[in-house]
Amino acid sequence: MASLKILEVAISNHLTFSEHIQHTISSCAQILYAMKILRAHDMNDTALQQVYKSVIPSKLQCASCAWWLTKASDRQRIDNFIRRRVKSGFCPADLQSFGGLCKTAEEKLFNQVLYNPLHVLHQLLPRQSTASQNYNLRPRKHDTELPEKKTTHLTHLLFVHIY
Repeated sequence: MASLKILEVAISNHLTFSEHIQHTISSCAQILYAMKILRAHDMNDTALQQVYKSVIPSKLQCASCAWWLTKASDRQRIDNFIRRRVKSGFCPADLQSFGGLCKTAEEKLFNQVLYNPLHVLHQLLPRQSTASQNYNLRPRKHDTELPEKKTTHLTHLLFVHIY
């Protein structure tokens, strides 16, 4: 399988991330081996769980915003990895699923962009909605307008040429 590695993320020629996920899981397994050695040297489970929470989720989430919505089987492999670590006692039982971790990270990034006018992406946000200021609408996480949908008349042209 031919793949391209961009910023440590391996993308196959079929736009799948299976190779990247396999590499990430094997890298995390090496860290877990070191944690098993620490457990053998009488490190308690609370300290091991703290090491796990500070190292493994960030390693699993590296560039996940670019690929976590891909194949369900790949996401399932990561969830299975986390579930096995809960059973072994390395991962705390209250840790979110991989999808939950990614969603939390995305919300955190969006809030940083939304509430920090100096953020490099802040200028790309749509302007503030006047409807949210004038009407009592349902609560939303932000008060910006939805961007206008810009379409070309290509579909109209195709429709005319077909008939």
